[in-house]
Amino acid sequence: MIALSLAEIAEIVGGRLHGTDGTERVTGSVEFDSRKVGAGGLFVALPGEHVDGHGFAARAVAQGAAGVLAAREVDAPAVIVPPLPPGRAHERSVALTGDTDGSGAAVLAALATLARHVVTVLSAGELTVVGVTGSSGKTSTKDLIAQLLEPLGPTVAPPGSFNNELGHPWTALRADERTRHLVLELSARGPGHIAELAAVAPPRIGAVLNVGSAHVGEFGSREGIAKTKGELVEALPGDGVAVLNVDDPLVAAMAARTNARVVGVGEGASATVRAADVTLDERARASFRLVTPHGEAPVTLPLFGEHHVGNALAAAAVALELGSPVADVARRLSAVERRSARRMEVTTRADGVTVVNDAYNANPESMRAALKTLASMSAGRRSWAVLGVMGELGADSVSAHDEIGRLAVRLNIHRLVVVGGGDPAVAAMHHGASHEGSWGEESVLVPDTDAAVALLRAELRPDDVVLVKASKVGALWRVAEALLEEGGQA
Repeated sequence: MIALSLAEIAEIVGGRLHGTDGTERVTGSVEFDSRKVGAGGLFVALPGEHVDGHGFAARAVAQGAAGVLAAREVDAPAVIVPPLPPGRAHERSVALTGDTDGSGAAVLAALATLARHVVTVLSAGELTVVGVTGSSGKTSTKDLIAQLLEPLGPTVAPPGSFNNELGHPWTALRADERTRHLVLELSARGPGHIAELAAVAPPRIGAVLNVGSAHVGEFGSREGIAKTKGELVEALPGDGVAVLNVDDPLVAAMAARTNARVVGVGEGASATVRAADVTLDERARASFRLVTPHGEAPVTLPLFGEHHVGNALAAAAVALELGSPVADVARRLSAVERRSARRMEVTTRADGVTVVNDAYNANPESMRAALKTLASMSAGRRSWAVLGVMGELGADSVSAHDEIGRLAVRLNIHRLVVVGGGDPAVAAMHHGASHEGSWGEESVLVPDTDAAVALLRAELRPDDVVLVKASKVGALWRVAEALLEEGGQA
């Protein structure tokens, strides 16, 4: 973050000083975990359902923090933020932090205001803000963009999927005068959410990857999801750039919603930046020709799954816009690393069993992509799909789970283990598989992760391939971790 005094921060957020004359200067990072606060940092005291950060204010200052951003007076130099009136911000704060009195909403609003000020100051210089959204692939694409931009200058991006009302401003406040690129992913649980996040750190480049059925239960339809995802391109300035996946009609239609210049990406002929001659190797890693208006170059992605081609194209378009030559983009794409855990995390045990931990989250589109990847990388080997709940699908939940079970059969997956038999929607995945084709014992329904681990321990053979995937609430990464803990790594 840029250096600011507590008095300046109070003025920015509309707060008041407590226990200080405001001369202390924040020169370090902004943290909401008191254990991570260092010298010159700013501690953000967030109230929660079980732990209230206000109780750790004195400790944070003792560890070197210059002061505290708080909703009430604490035993430390602080900026006390003004309360917010009841409304959606209060409701979302309760959902995020667990507080019930709205104090969390006030602190989050002040944090957002502070982030907006810092980004505005830095954007007047050399900082470029890049935003990424979509129903799936946001985190992987954010990681790819960051890796392509880092050679061009200091780059800040969030760890994992830290993309909500807390993670978004927290990440923006990691930027300072040296930062050239701030790469952010924008998530939404309802209309207006992306617009609000974009207002915190206004992007100059925005990439929309796809419109799927993730959270359709909250949005009502894919069209409703598209309306919200398109808030990103509406936030772009006239001299900005909208990177749109033109292979997705709902995304391509967003071109009409922005004054920014549009760069289409995809495999179709209409794409400005496209992938041609896509092939997969025996481990489902894609190779293609990166075709651009400035030339073309071969790419061989070290990531698993054909779905990463679209992510790579969006990242390539951003890097090209910021001055990276085509050959450099292709070379860097061919050397990228997976940075976020539990996303197509492929590990082979000493006995040859390959575990694919893709259990961070799931929706029908990402489930289909993961199953297709499993089918490709397990050619000649037994394949296992250990699948669980896909959350927030609303009225389509049962049919969506049923379809995934049937797809596993059509892709010739050898065994399907469905975890969470107490949920009728999850059970529909098992029933769909059982009624598709001639499947019988190939699909099994188990109550929990312990039962899944026990089954796999009993029946796995050397060289099998195991995919583990579900929404976060299913916690199926426990299955992957148990398999790897006992099997060792090759």
